[in-house]
Amino acid sequence: MTTPVISPRPSAHPQPHPADAAVQRADPCTMVILGALGDLSRRKLIPAIYELMREHLTNEQFAVLGVARDPQTDDTFRDKMREALAASDEVKRVDDELWQTLCKRLYYVGADAADPSGAAAIAARLEEIERDRQPEERNRLFYLAVPPSVFEPIVMSLSESGLAPRTRTPAQRPWVRVVIEKPFGRSLDTAMHLNDLMLRRFGEHQIYRIDHYLGKETVQNVLVLRFANSIFEPIWNRQWIHHVQITAAETVGVEGRGKYYEEAGVVRDMFQNHLLQLLTLTAIEPPAQMSANAVRDEKVKVLRSIRWFTPESIPENTVRAQYTGGVIKGKSVPGYTEEPDVAENSITPTFAAVRLFIDNWRWTGVPFYLRSGKRLRARTSEIAVQFRAPPLLMFGHHTRDTMRPNTLVMRVQPNEGVSLDFEVKVPGAAVEQTSRVEIAPVQMEFNYHEAFGETTSPAYETLLLDVMIGEATLFTRSDEVEAAWRVMDPLIRYWEQHRPRRMPTYAAGSWGPREADELIEKDAVEWRELG
Repeated sequence: MTTPVISPRPSAHPQPHPADAAVQRADPCTMVILGALGDLSRRKLIPAIYELMREHLTNEQFAVLGVARDPQTDDTFRDKMREALAASDEVKRVDDELWQTLCKRLYYVGADAADPSGAAAIAARLEEIERDRQPEERNRLFYLAVPPSVFEPIVMSLSESGLAPRTRTPAQRPWVRVVIEKPFGRSLDTAMHLNDLMLRRFGEHQIYRIDHYLGKETVQNVLVLRFANSIFEPIWNRQWIHHVQITAAETVGVEGRGKYYEEAGVVRDMFQNHLLQLLTLTAIEPPAQMSANAVRDEKVKVLRSIRWFTPESIPENTVRAQYTGGVIKGKSVPGYTEEPDVAENSITPTFAAVRLFIDNWRWTGVPFYLRSGKRLRARTSEIAVQFRAPPLLMFGHHTRDTMRPNTLVMRVQPNEGVSLDFEVKVPGAAVEQTSRVEIAPVQMEFNYHEAFGETTSPAYETLLLDVMIGEATLFTRSDEVEAAWRVMDPLIRYWEQHRPRRMPTYAAGSWGPREADELIEKDAVEWRELG
Protein backbone atom coordinates (compact mmCIF):
# COMPACT_ATOMS: atom_id res chain seq x y z
CA MET A 1 0.00 0.00 0.00
CA THR A 2 1.23 3.46 -0.85
CA THR A 3 1.67 5.46 2.31
CA PRO A 4 -0.51 8.59 2.32
CA VAL A 5 1.34 11.82 2.98
CA ILE A 6 -0.12 14.66 4.99
CA SER A 7 1.65 17.90 4.19
CA PRO A 8 1.57 21.01 6.38
CA ARG A 9 -0.45 23.98 5.21
CA PRO A 10 1.64 26.92 3.97
CA SER A 11 2.00 29.55 6.64
CA ALA A 12 -0.26 32.56 6.32
CA HIS A 13 2.69 34.62 7.44
CA PRO A 14 5.75 33.63 5.36
CA GLN A 15 8.99 33.84 7.29
CA PRO A 16 11.36 36.66 6.30
CA HIS A 17 14.62 35.96 4.56
CA PRO A 18 17.55 36.04 7.01
CA ALA A 19 18.79 39.25 5.42
CA ASP A 20 15.53 40.94 6.43
CA ALA A 21 15.15 39.32 9.85
CA ALA A 22 16.55 40.57 13.12
CA VAL A 23 19.86 38.77 12.67
CA GLN A 24 22.82 40.18 14.55
CA ARG A 25 25.46 41.68 12.32
CA ALA A 26 29.10 40.78 12.76
CA ASP A 27 31.65 43.01 14.46
CA PRO A 28 34.42 44.56 12.38
CA CYS A 29 37.20 42.00 12.19
CA THR A 30 39.94 40.46 10.09
CA MET A 31 39.57 36.76 9.42
CA VAL A 32 43.01 35.15 9.08
CA ILE A 33 42.70 31.82 7.23
CA LEU A 34 45.73 29.65 7.92
CA GLY A 35 45.82 27.14 5.07
CA ALA A 36 44.03 29.53 2.74
CA LEU A 37 44.84 27.62 -0.47
CA GLY A 38 43.51 24.31 0.84
CA ASP A 39 40.33 22.43 0.02
CA LEU A 40 38.40 23.63 3.09
CA SER A 41 39.08 27.27 2.35
CA ARG A 42 38.12 26.99 -1.32
CA ARG A 43 35.04 24.77 -0.93
CA LYS A 44 33.53 26.05 2.32
CA LEU A 45 35.05 29.18 3.87
CA ILE A 46 35.23 31.56 0.93
CA PRO A 47 31.72 30.64 -0.32
CA ALA A 48 30.38 31.13 3.23
CA ILE A 49 32.05 34.55 3.44
CA TYR A 50 30.59 35.51 0.05
CA GLU A 51 27.08 34.54 1.18
CA LEU A 52 27.42 36.43 4.47
CA MET A 53 28.36 39.53 2.50
CA ARG A 54 25.46 39.00 0.11
CA GLU A 55 23.11 38.97 3.08
CA HIS A 56 24.74 42.11 4.53
CA LEU A 57 25.79 40.29 7.70
CA THR A 58 29.45 41.30 7.69
CA ASN A 59 30.78 44.68 8.79
CA GLU A 60 32.03 47.23 6.27
CA GLN A 61 35.50 46.83 7.79
CA PHE A 62 35.53 43.07 7.47
CA ALA A 63 38.62 41.70 5.69
CA VAL A 64 40.22 38.32 4.96
CA LEU A 65 43.93 37.59 5.14
CA GLY A 66 44.88 34.32 3.49
CA VAL A 67 48.02 32.62 4.80
CA ALA A 68 49.82 29.67 3.21
CA ARG A 69 53.39 28.69 2.41
CA ASP A 70 53.01 29.06 -1.37
CA PRO A 71 54.24 32.33 -2.87
CA GLN A 72 51.23 34.29 -4.11
CA THR A 73 50.29 37.92 -4.54
CA ASP A 74 47.02 39.50 -3.46
CA ASP A 75 45.88 39.40 -7.10
CA THR A 76 46.72 35.74 -7.75
CA PHE A 77 45.05 34.77 -4.44
CA ARG A 78 41.95 36.70 -5.47
CA ASP A 79 41.91 34.93 -8.84
CA LYS A 80 42.02 31.54 -7.14
CA MET A 81 39.20 32.46 -4.78
CA ARG A 82 37.11 33.70 -7.72
CA GLU A 83 37.59 30.30 -9.34
CA ALA A 84 36.59 28.63 -6.09
CA LEU A 85 33.33 30.59 -5.97
CA ALA A 86 32.52 29.70 -9.57
CA ALA A 87 33.04 26.00 -8.80
CA SER A 88 31.15 26.02 -5.48
CA ASP A 89 27.91 24.10 -4.98
CA GLU A 90 26.93 26.58 -2.25
CA VAL A 91 26.95 29.71 -4.42
CA LYS A 92 24.23 29.73 -7.07
CA ARG A 93 25.58 32.65 -9.06
CA VAL A 94 28.57 34.92 -8.58
CA ASP A 95 27.44 38.52 -8.75
CA ASP A 96 30.22 40.63 -10.29
CA GLU A 97 29.44 43.71 -8.21
CA LEU A 98 29.44 41.75 -4.96
CA TRP A 99 32.60 39.93 -6.00
CA GLN A 100 34.37 43.24 -6.55
CA THR A 101 33.40 44.27 -3.03
CA LEU A 102 34.75 41.02 -1.60
CA CYS A 103 37.81 41.07 -3.84
CA LYS A 104 38.99 44.37 -2.36
CA ARG A 105 38.89 42.81 1.10
CA LEU A 106 40.99 39.74 0.24
CA TYR A 107 44.69 39.83 1.07
CA TYR A 108 47.43 37.25 1.07
CA VAL A 109 50.78 36.62 2.68
CA GLY A 110 53.07 33.69 1.93
CA ALA A 111 54.30 32.55 5.33
CA ASP A 112 54.77 29.57 7.63
CA ALA A 113 52.57 30.52 10.58
CA ALA A 114 54.50 28.17 12.88
CA ASP A 115 57.78 30.03 12.26
CA PRO A 116 58.72 33.32 14.01
CA SER A 117 59.57 34.98 10.67
CA GLY A 118 56.22 33.84 9.27
CA ALA A 119 54.41 35.28 12.29
CA ALA A 120 56.23 38.56 11.73
CA ALA A 121 55.09 38.65 8.09
CA ILE A 122 51.49 38.03 9.15
CA ALA A 123 51.74 40.79 11.74
CA ALA A 124 53.01 43.24 9.12
CA ARG A 125 50.07 42.52 6.79
CA LEU A 126 47.58 42.81 9.65
CA GLU A 127 49.06 46.18 10.54
CA GLU A 128 48.41 47.37 6.98
CA ILE A 129 44.84 46.05 6.97
CA GLU A 130 43.95 47.43 10.41
CA ARG A 131 45.73 50.78 10.07
CA ASP A 132 42.55 52.87 9.67
CA ARG A 133 40.56 51.15 12.41
CA GLN A 134 40.10 52.27 15.96
CA PRO A 135 42.04 50.10 18.45
CA GLU A 136 38.85 48.51 19.81
CA GLU A 137 37.83 47.54 16.26
CA ARG A 138 40.96 45.51 15.51
CA ASN A 139 39.26 42.21 16.18
CA ARG A 140 40.93 39.08 14.83
CA LEU A 141 39.55 35.67 13.92
CA PHE A 142 42.20 32.99 13.29
CA TYR A 143 40.86 29.98 11.40
CA LEU A 144 43.16 26.94 11.44
CA ALA A 145 42.22 25.28 8.12
CA VAL A 146 45.32 23.10 8.44
CA PRO A 147 46.06 19.43 9.27
CA PRO A 148 45.88 18.52 12.99
CA SER A 149 49.60 17.65 12.94
CA VAL A 150 50.47 21.37 12.79
CA PHE A 151 47.88 22.67 15.28
CA GLU A 152 50.36 22.73 18.17
CA PRO A 153 53.22 24.71 16.58
CA ILE A 154 50.79 27.18 15.01
CA VAL A 155 48.90 27.76 18.28
CA MET A 156 52.17 28.32 20.11
CA SER A 157 53.38 30.72 17.42
CA LEU A 158 50.14 32.74 17.43
CA SER A 159 50.34 33.09 21.19
CA GLU A 160 54.07 33.74 21.63
CA SER A 161 54.27 36.25 18.75
CA GLY A 162 51.45 38.37 20.16
CA LEU A 163 49.31 37.88 17.06
CA ALA A 164 46.60 36.25 19.19
CA PRO A 165 46.91 37.43 22.80
CA ARG A 166 44.83 35.95 25.62
CA THR A 167 41.80 38.05 26.57
CA ARG A 168 40.27 38.08 30.05
CA THR A 169 36.54 38.09 29.27
CA PRO A 170 34.25 37.70 26.24
CA ALA A 171 33.38 41.40 26.51
CA GLN A 172 36.99 42.59 26.12
CA ARG A 173 37.75 44.58 22.95
CA PRO A 174 39.45 44.07 20.64
CA TRP A 175 38.61 40.37 20.73
CA VAL A 176 40.71 37.47 19.46
CA ARG A 177 39.10 34.14 18.55
CA VAL A 178 40.68 30.93 17.31
CA VAL A 179 38.75 28.34 15.31
CA ILE A 180 40.00 24.77 15.02
CA GLU A 181 38.50 22.03 12.88
CA LYS A 182 37.89 18.45 13.93
CA PRO A 183 39.39 16.06 14.73
CA PHE A 184 40.12 17.38 18.21
CA GLY A 185 42.82 14.84 18.89
CA ARG A 186 42.79 11.19 17.84
CA SER A 187 42.35 9.73 21.33
CA LEU A 188 41.42 10.85 24.82
CA ASP A 189 45.08 11.49 25.70
CA THR A 190 45.76 13.59 22.59
CA ALA A 191 42.51 15.51 23.04
CA MET A 192 43.45 16.33 26.63
CA HIS A 193 46.90 17.43 25.45
CA LEU A 194 45.39 19.68 22.78
CA ASN A 195 42.92 21.18 25.26
CA ASP A 196 45.72 21.83 27.75
CA LEU A 197 47.79 23.48 25.02
CA MET A 198 44.91 25.74 23.97
CA LEU A 199 43.77 26.65 27.47
CA ARG A 200 47.25 27.60 28.63
CA ARG A 201 47.31 30.26 25.90
CA PHE A 202 43.68 31.29 25.42
CA GLY A 203 40.54 31.57 27.47
CA GLU A 204 37.78 29.05 26.76
CA HIS A 205 35.69 31.94 25.41
CA GLN A 206 38.32 32.48 22.69
CA ILE A 207 38.34 28.88 21.41
CA TYR A 208 35.77 27.72 18.85
CA ARG A 209 35.95 23.98 18.09
CA ILE A 210 33.90 23.65 14.94
CA ASP A 211 31.77 20.66 13.95
CA HIS A 212 29.87 21.54 10.78
CA TYR A 213 27.01 19.16 11.65
CA LEU A 214 25.95 21.55 14.38
CA GLY A 215 25.41 24.29 11.81
CA LYS A 216 22.72 22.35 9.95
CA GLU A 217 19.18 23.65 10.35
CA THR A 218 17.61 20.39 11.51
CA VAL A 219 20.29 19.86 14.16
CA GLN A 220 19.59 23.31 15.55
CA ASN A 221 15.86 22.60 15.34
CA VAL A 222 16.06 19.53 17.61
CA LEU A 223 15.99 21.71 20.74
CA VAL A 224 13.15 23.85 19.38
CA LEU A 225 11.11 20.80 18.39
CA ARG A 226 11.54 19.29 21.85
CA PHE A 227 11.23 22.26 24.15
CA ALA A 228 8.98 24.69 22.24
CA ASN A 229 6.23 22.09 21.71
CA SER A 230 4.51 20.81 24.83
CA ILE A 231 3.13 17.74 23.01
CA PHE A 232 6.60 16.16 22.87
CA GLU A 233 8.33 16.83 26.16
CA PRO A 234 5.94 14.82 28.42
CA ILE A 235 6.53 11.66 26.34
CA TRP A 236 10.24 12.22 25.67
CA ASN A 237 11.44 9.57 28.12
CA ARG A 238 11.89 5.85 28.80
CA GLN A 239 8.21 5.35 29.60
CA TRP A 240 7.07 6.21 26.08
CA ILE A 241 10.14 5.87 23.82
CA HIS A 242 11.19 2.36 22.80
CA HIS A 243 14.50 3.25 21.11
CA VAL A 244 16.33 5.87 19.06
CA GLN A 245 18.17 5.31 15.76
CA ILE A 246 20.78 7.84 14.58
CA THR A 247 22.20 7.34 11.09
CA ALA A 248 24.83 9.17 9.05
CA ALA A 249 25.19 7.40 5.71
CA GLU A 250 27.51 8.40 2.87
CA THR A 251 27.63 7.19 -0.72
CA VAL A 252 31.21 8.41 -1.23
CA GLY A 253 34.31 6.35 -0.50
CA VAL A 254 37.54 7.69 0.93
CA GLU A 255 37.83 10.12 -2.00
CA GLY A 256 41.61 9.95 -2.37
CA ARG A 257 42.15 10.35 1.38
CA GLY A 258 43.23 6.77 1.98
CA LYS A 259 46.20 7.77 4.10
CA TYR A 260 44.04 9.91 6.41
CA TYR A 261 41.28 7.32 6.64
CA GLU A 262 43.69 4.53 7.49
CA GLU A 263 44.64 6.53 10.59
CA ALA A 264 41.11 7.68 11.43
CA GLY A 265 38.51 5.07 10.58
CA VAL A 266 34.78 5.59 10.85
CA VAL A 267 34.62 5.92 14.66
CA ARG A 268 37.10 8.79 14.86
CA ASP A 269 35.71 10.33 11.67
CA MET A 270 31.99 10.23 12.48
CA PHE A 271 31.02 8.79 15.88
CA GLN A 272 33.20 10.69 18.35
CA ASN A 273 31.95 13.99 16.98
CA HIS A 274 28.96 14.07 14.63
CA LEU A 275 26.88 11.17 15.94
CA LEU A 276 27.50 11.85 19.61
CA GLN A 277 26.51 15.48 19.01
CA LEU A 278 23.19 14.33 17.54
CA LEU A 279 22.72 11.96 20.47
CA THR A 280 23.34 14.65 23.10
CA LEU A 281 20.86 17.06 21.53
CA THR A 282 18.25 14.30 21.37
CA ALA A 283 18.78 13.26 24.98
CA ILE A 284 19.58 16.43 26.97
CA GLU A 285 17.50 17.88 29.77
CA PRO A 286 15.96 21.34 29.24
CA PRO A 287 18.71 23.97 29.61
CA ALA A 288 17.98 26.80 32.02
CA GLN A 289 18.29 29.20 29.10
CA MET A 290 19.39 29.18 25.46
CA SER A 291 22.94 30.25 26.20
CA ALA A 292 26.17 28.57 25.20
CA ASN A 293 27.19 27.39 28.65
CA ALA A 294 23.69 26.29 29.69
CA VAL A 295 23.25 24.12 26.58
CA ARG A 296 26.77 22.71 26.76
CA ASP A 297 26.42 21.94 30.47
CA GLU A 298 23.46 19.67 29.68
CA LYS A 299 25.25 18.01 26.74
CA VAL A 300 28.19 17.14 28.96
CA LYS A 301 25.83 15.56 31.51
CA VAL A 302 24.46 13.26 28.80
CA LEU A 303 27.94 12.23 27.65
CA ARG A 304 28.97 11.46 31.22
CA SER A 305 25.84 9.31 31.65
CA ILE A 306 26.56 7.04 28.67
CA ARG A 307 27.45 3.53 29.79
CA TRP A 308 31.14 2.98 29.05
CA PHE A 309 32.31 0.25 26.72
CA THR A 310 34.28 -2.60 28.30
CA PRO A 311 36.15 -5.52 26.69
CA GLU A 312 33.25 -7.71 27.76
CA SER A 313 30.48 -5.48 26.38
CA ILE A 314 32.06 -4.45 23.07
CA PRO A 315 31.48 -7.70 21.12
CA GLU A 316 27.79 -7.70 22.09
CA ASN A 317 27.13 -4.04 21.35
CA THR A 318 29.24 -3.10 18.34
CA VAL A 319 29.87 -4.07 14.71
CA ARG A 320 32.64 -2.98 12.36
CA ALA A 321 32.96 -3.65 8.64
CA GLN A 322 34.62 -2.60 5.37
CA TYR A 323 33.05 -1.99 1.99
CA THR A 324 33.90 -4.19 -0.96
CA GLY A 325 33.41 -3.38 -4.63
CA GLY A 326 29.88 -2.68 -5.77
CA VAL A 327 27.63 -0.32 -7.67
CA ILE A 328 26.70 3.24 -6.60
CA LYS A 329 24.19 5.11 -8.77
CA GLY A 330 24.81 2.72 -11.64
CA LYS A 331 28.60 3.08 -11.49
CA SER A 332 31.01 0.35 -10.42
CA VAL A 333 33.26 1.39 -7.53
CA PRO A 334 36.27 -0.38 -5.94
CA GLY A 335 36.46 -1.89 -2.49
CA TYR A 336 38.20 -0.12 0.39
CA THR A 337 41.40 -2.18 0.21
CA GLU A 338 41.63 -1.34 -3.50
CA GLU A 339 41.66 2.40 -2.80
CA PRO A 340 44.95 4.36 -3.15
CA ASP A 341 47.10 4.51 0.01
CA VAL A 342 45.08 1.74 1.72
CA ALA A 343 46.88 -1.40 2.92
CA GLU A 344 45.80 -4.67 1.30
CA ASN A 345 45.31 -6.28 4.72
CA SER A 346 43.77 -3.20 6.36
CA ILE A 347 41.31 -3.72 9.22
CA THR A 348 40.28 -0.05 9.33
CA PRO A 349 36.47 0.04 9.60
CA THR A 350 34.52 2.06 7.04
CA PHE A 351 31.21 1.14 8.71
CA ALA A 352 30.24 0.82 12.35
CA ALA A 353 27.05 0.23 14.28
CA VAL A 354 26.85 0.53 18.07
CA ARG A 355 24.24 0.17 20.77
CA LEU A 356 24.56 2.71 23.59
CA PHE A 357 22.68 3.18 26.84
CA ILE A 358 22.29 6.40 28.82
CA ASP A 359 22.10 5.54 32.51
CA ASN A 360 20.04 8.40 33.90
CA TRP A 361 16.47 8.90 35.12
CA ARG A 362 15.09 9.85 31.69
CA TRP A 363 16.71 7.21 29.50
CA THR A 364 17.64 4.09 31.51
CA GLY A 365 16.82 0.98 29.46
CA VAL A 366 16.28 2.83 26.15
CA PRO A 367 18.81 1.69 23.51
CA PHE A 368 20.36 4.27 21.20
CA TYR A 369 21.47 2.66 17.94
CA LEU A 370 24.10 4.61 16.01
CA ARG A 371 25.38 3.67 12.56
CA SER A 372 27.53 5.32 9.94
CA GLY A 373 29.42 4.15 6.90
CA LYS A 374 30.88 4.98 3.53
CA ARG A 375 29.68 3.63 0.18
CA LEU A 376 26.16 3.01 1.46
CA ARG A 377 23.10 3.06 -0.73
CA ALA A 378 22.09 6.68 -0.16
CA ARG A 379 23.44 9.84 1.42
CA THR A 380 21.29 10.61 4.42
CA SER A 381 21.53 11.64 8.06
CA GLU A 382 18.64 11.44 10.47
CA ILE A 383 17.46 10.98 14.05
CA ALA A 384 14.52 8.58 14.38
CA VAL A 385 12.67 8.37 17.71
CA GLN A 386 10.43 5.30 17.85
CA PHE A 387 7.70 5.28 20.48
CA ARG A 388 6.39 2.21 22.21
CA ALA A 389 3.61 0.21 20.56
CA PRO A 390 0.07 0.41 22.00
CA PRO A 391 -0.33 -2.14 24.80
CA LEU A 392 -3.70 -3.57 23.65
CA LEU A 393 -4.50 -5.20 20.32
CA MET A 394 -8.12 -4.02 20.23
CA PHE A 395 -8.47 -3.88 16.46
CA GLY A 396 -8.17 -7.60 15.77
CA HIS A 397 -5.38 -10.03 15.11
CA HIS A 398 -5.34 -9.16 11.40
CA THR A 399 -3.76 -5.80 12.31
CA ARG A 400 -0.89 -7.38 14.24
CA ASP A 401 1.48 -7.32 11.26
CA THR A 402 0.32 -4.01 9.80
CA MET A 403 0.29 -1.66 12.79
CA ARG A 404 3.55 0.18 13.23
CA PRO A 405 4.85 2.12 16.24
CA ASN A 406 4.75 5.89 15.92
CA THR A 407 8.10 7.29 14.76
CA LEU A 408 9.29 10.90 14.81
CA VAL A 409 12.08 11.47 12.28
CA MET A 410 14.33 14.53 12.13
CA ARG A 411 16.18 14.60 8.79
CA VAL A 412 19.53 16.36 9.00
CA GLN A 413 20.42 15.90 5.32
CA PRO A 414 19.35 15.95 2.56
CA ASN A 415 15.80 17.36 2.33
CA GLU A 416 15.98 18.78 5.84
CA GLY A 417 12.73 18.38 7.70
CA VAL A 418 10.62 16.46 10.21
CA SER A 419 8.08 13.67 9.76
CA LEU A 420 5.74 11.81 12.10
CA ASP A 421 4.30 8.36 11.34
CA PHE A 422 0.95 7.37 12.81
CA GLU A 423 -1.97 5.00 12.15
CA VAL A 424 -5.40 5.83 10.68
CA LYS A 425 -8.50 3.89 9.70
CA VAL A 426 -8.87 3.09 6.01
CA PRO A 427 -12.25 4.42 4.82
CA GLY A 428 -14.75 2.12 3.15
CA ALA A 429 -18.31 0.90 3.82
CA ALA A 430 -17.54 -2.69 2.79
CA VAL A 431 -14.91 -2.95 5.46
CA GLU A 432 -17.29 -1.59 8.10
CA GLN A 433 -19.97 -4.15 7.22
CA THR A 434 -17.59 -6.97 8.11
CA SER A 435 -16.87 -5.38 11.51
CA ARG A 436 -13.21 -5.37 10.59
CA VAL A 437 -11.19 -2.21 11.05
CA GLU A 438 -8.52 -1.75 8.41
CA ILE A 439 -5.60 0.35 9.58
CA ALA A 440 -2.87 1.99 7.48
CA PRO A 441 0.18 4.07 8.30
CA VAL A 442 0.31 7.70 7.16
CA GLN A 443 2.97 10.34 7.47
CA MET A 444 2.79 13.98 8.47
CA GLU A 445 5.63 15.72 6.70
CA PHE A 446 7.38 19.05 7.22
CA ASN A 447 10.05 20.13 4.74
CA TYR A 448 12.19 23.23 5.30
CA HIS A 449 12.43 24.07 1.61
CA GLU A 450 8.69 23.80 1.01
CA ALA A 451 7.76 25.75 4.13
CA PHE A 452 10.35 28.51 4.06
CA GLY A 453 11.84 28.51 0.57
CA GLU A 454 15.53 29.17 0.03
CA THR A 455 16.20 30.51 3.52
CA THR A 456 18.30 27.76 5.07
CA SER A 457 21.96 28.69 5.25
CA PRO A 458 24.85 26.28 4.67
CA ALA A 459 26.44 25.13 7.91
CA TYR A 460 29.68 27.10 7.55
CA GLU A 461 27.82 30.32 6.88
CA THR A 462 25.90 29.92 10.13
CA LEU A 463 28.96 28.94 12.13
CA LEU A 464 31.25 31.69 10.79
CA LEU A 465 28.68 34.34 11.66
CA ASP A 466 28.38 32.88 15.16
CA VAL A 467 32.15 33.13 15.65
CA MET A 468 32.11 36.77 14.51
CA ILE A 469 29.34 37.71 16.93
CA GLY A 470 30.73 35.60 19.78
CA GLU A 471 27.89 33.04 19.97
CA ALA A 472 29.40 29.73 21.11
CA THR A 473 26.30 27.52 21.55
CA LEU A 474 26.99 25.47 18.39
CA PHE A 475 30.65 24.86 19.27
CA THR A 476 32.07 22.18 21.53
CA ARG A 477 33.65 23.03 24.89
CA SER A 478 36.84 21.41 26.19
CA ASP A 479 35.09 19.20 28.78
CA GLU A 480 32.56 18.14 26.13
CA VAL A 481 35.33 17.02 23.78
CA GLU A 482 36.97 14.94 26.51
CA ALA A 483 33.67 13.42 27.63
CA ALA A 484 32.96 12.30 24.06
CA TRP A 485 36.42 10.73 23.76
CA ARG A 486 35.85 8.85 27.04
CA VAL A 487 32.87 7.17 25.40
CA MET A 488 34.56 6.15 22.15
CA ASP A 489 38.23 5.74 23.13
CA PRO A 490 37.78 2.27 24.72
CA LEU A 491 36.08 1.01 21.54
CA ILE A 492 38.83 2.34 19.28
CA ARG A 493 41.58 0.85 21.44
CA TYR A 494 39.81 -2.53 21.68
CA TRP A 495 39.37 -2.76 17.90
CA GLU A 496 42.97 -1.76 17.27
CA GLN A 497 44.22 -4.40 19.72
CA HIS A 498 41.87 -7.22 18.63
CA ARG A 499 42.14 -8.05 14.97
CA PRO A 500 38.94 -9.79 13.80
CA ARG A 501 39.19 -13.39 12.69
CA ARG A 502 37.16 -12.35 9.66
CA MET A 503 36.56 -8.70 8.89
CA PRO A 504 32.84 -8.27 8.17
CA THR A 505 32.22 -6.75 4.75
CA TYR A 506 29.37 -5.17 2.83
CA ALA A 507 28.98 -4.46 -0.85
CA ALA A 508 29.18 -0.82 -1.93
CA GLY A 509 25.63 0.31 -2.62
CA SER A 510 24.10 -1.76 0.21
CA TRP A 511 22.97 -0.68 3.68
CA GLY A 512 25.86 -2.33 5.49
CA PRO A 513 26.81 -5.80 6.73
CA ARG A 514 24.47 -8.53 7.88
CA GLU A 515 26.15 -8.33 11.29
CA ALA A 516 24.65 -4.85 11.81
CA ASP A 517 21.16 -6.29 11.27
CA GLU A 518 21.88 -9.06 13.75
CA LEU A 519 23.03 -6.51 16.34
CA ILE A 520 19.71 -4.69 16.35
CA GLU A 521 17.53 -7.76 15.81
CA LYS A 522 18.58 -9.01 19.27
CA ASP A 523 16.15 -6.42 20.62
CA ALA A 524 13.39 -7.33 18.11
CA VAL A 525 14.13 -4.10 16.20
CA GLU A 526 14.97 -3.42 12.56
CA TRP A 527 16.99 -0.64 11.01
CA ARG A 528 14.86 1.93 9.24
CA GLU A 529 14.74 1.82 5.47
CA LEU A 530 16.27 5.04 4.20
CA GLY A 531 15.59 5.16 0.47
